[in-house]
Amino acid sequence: MDKNTAKITEIRNLCQEKQIRMIDFKMTDIDGRWRHITIPVERFGEDTFTYGIGFDGSNYGYAPIEKSDMVFLPDPSTAYVDPFASVPTLTMCGNVSTIGQDGNRPFDQYPKNVSLRAVEYMKESGIADRMVIGPEFEFYLFDSARFEVTPRQCGYRIDTRQADWNHSLDTAGNNGYEVSHKGGYHISAPQDVGYDLRSRMCMMMEDWGVRVKYHHHEVGGPGQMEIEVELDDMPAMADNTMIVKYIIKNLAAQEGKTATFLPKPIYQEAGSGMHVHMLLFKNGLPLFYDEEGYSGLSRTAHYFMGGLLKHIASLCAFTNPSTNSFKRLVPGFEAPVTVGYATSNRSAVIRIPAYAKSPETKRFELRNPDATANPYYAYAAILMAGLDGIENKIDPAANGWGPYDFNLYTLSPEEQKKIKGLPKSLDEALDALEADHEYLTKGGVFPQRLIDIWVARKRAELRQMEQIPHPAEFNMYYDL
Repeated sequence: MDKNTAKITEIRNLCQEKQIRMIDFKMTDIDGRWRHITIPVERFGEDTFTYGIGFDGSNYGYAPIEKSDMVFLPDPSTAYVDPFASVPTLTMCGNVSTIGQDGNRPFDQYPKNVSLRAVEYMKESGIADRMVIGPEFEFYLFDSARFEVTPRQCGYRIDTRQADWNHSLDTAGNNGYEVSHKGGYHISAPQDVGYDLRSRMCMMMEDWGVRVKYHHHEVGGPGQMEIEVELDDMPAMADNTMIVKYIIKNLAAQEGKTATFLPKPIYQEAGSGMHVHMLLFKNGLPLFYDEEGYSGLSRTAHYFMGGLLKHIASLCAFTNPSTNSFKRLVPGFEAPVTVGYATSNRSAVIRIPAYAKSPETKRFELRNPDATANPYYAYAAILMAGLDGIENKIDPAANGWGPYDFNLYTLSPEEQKKIKGLPKSLDEALDALEADHEYLTKGGVFPQRLIDIWVARKRAELRQMEQIPHPAEFNMYYDL
């Protein structure tokens, strides 16, 4: 009995044990949202894994209509009882192939395929055989969120009882336990009203197979939270990223609250990032450790950082792909704004944690990404940039990118002008991607067609944003 057949038998036994009535298949669209299709358990069989389930890929943002017929092939190893379905439902992720006369072939634009191909390229290069990463998930937990964009009016309103704006005499408030502006870091109960809810989120993640490192309240006073997960292989962590976001958003909704990964939902408060810790292994040995190297990092690690820093502007098109992303990447909120690296310095885009000292944990984190990214594309792009740095021996110190072991926010304006910064808008990041993407297309990891579609979609989002009057414009210019 092969591994797949054994897993199918295991799934059938699980369906009987849990009295499963429906089988749900979750697919990822080009933007990084889960979509799904559900069948009765009676329709489920081995043919499902052999022939898959057909769907129209054009509605997922990938292919033009004339080449849109695709088939979803579920991965039995991802099977799990969906905790949010009232009808007992087994859910599975998987992969996508295109339908052709000579048989199906993996669809090269599908996010999972891109991440898997990046790992294959890494192995083919001989540099490493594992990329291990660990994201930090920051998000805001609100009691309500309302927004509207129409020709007549445009605006949003969010609220949470723990916010300092609810401590006036005219509001219901939080019994005097509001959290001050930018004062939420590691705040305890009763101010931390999301404490128990985060614990339940973490327990649900653990049950689903996502190992949790810890959770806590973050800096943002109006309900900013963080859940950090343990390190795992890159493609698996992309899957886990989708699971984490699914659990956080759905469990919050069950509790009558709303969770958002929007990078900058509140003006003048801390933004939410998705810092990505990373390291490489080969034959079971860590490649980033060198006791004699700067901050304990090897030359390989430095070259990997060099690749990230060289391509950081174009990387932002995948790691920070929303117009809102760049409202977070501004000085004064512990967000990275400088192209450089340092130890324990949160103002540089690459930070080397001083607490990670052993060879198996020695690593660095890329601080600019946020969770509006499609994780499969973002993590694959990070890997490809780093590999390019190793292949071309890009030394970050020789290129003047650090180490910056001082507070970059305190530099004089003249000194700051000498240091390269991140793109200030999605428009700038897309310009950089159009000019610098050969490191992504190497080995067929990112198809040129995918990059073209991505840029076109994001340009369309920019055009739409540029045409909508902003509420602040009324405040600034109405009386002129």
